[in-house]
Amino acid sequence: MITSEQRDKVRGWFAGRLPDDLFEELVEVSVDREEVTVIGRIPGPRLTEDVSDAEREAAVQGRIQEFRERTREARMAVAREAEHRFRRKVSWGVECGAERALFTHVAAPVMTRLRQPERQVLDTLIAGGVARSRSDALAWCVRLVQRHTDDWLTELSDSLEHVQRVRAQGPDVEEVVDSSTEDGDEG
Repeated sequence: MITSEQRDKVRGWFAGRLPDDLFEELVEVSVDREEVTVIGRIPGPRLTEDVSDAEREAAVQGRIQEFRERTREARMAVAREAEHRFRRKVSWGVECGAERALFTHVAAPVMTRLRQPERQVLDTLIAGGVARSRSDALAWCVRLVQRHTDDWLTELSDSLEHVQRVRAQGPDVEEVVDSSTEDGDEG
């Protein structure tokens, strides 16, 4: 699990490293074991107030595509440095008006063993047209749980960070670190 301090350090590095004119604002930097996702706000297109929703949506999509193409080399240079520094892939996205778009992102495989009743839930989602595969069905379930339990997951995450801080202050921390490096295991 990534601690708040680690997340803050990654966000701080990006805030300091990104070119000043790349985003209007750095909206979000999220981190997990495989990926860092950087999302910034870009200016919306200049439109009159009487444009249709379809025209507004097309203009925003055009602005996002223009930004993506124009900034590709600068974003790739920052990503190379960050991937070396943090040992995680970097993904990019933007917010433009009310629209949020991710350019690239990691879809990490996750292995799990499910018993028949759990597999039947996934198969029912497939049969109902909610998902194309068990993998899609499982991802759908995770998104559903995430949407309805944000407060609970935040509290759990905070609790885990507290446990990690307490463990780090324990008396045997140095002994554990020293014994693992003696065997030639560097991580």
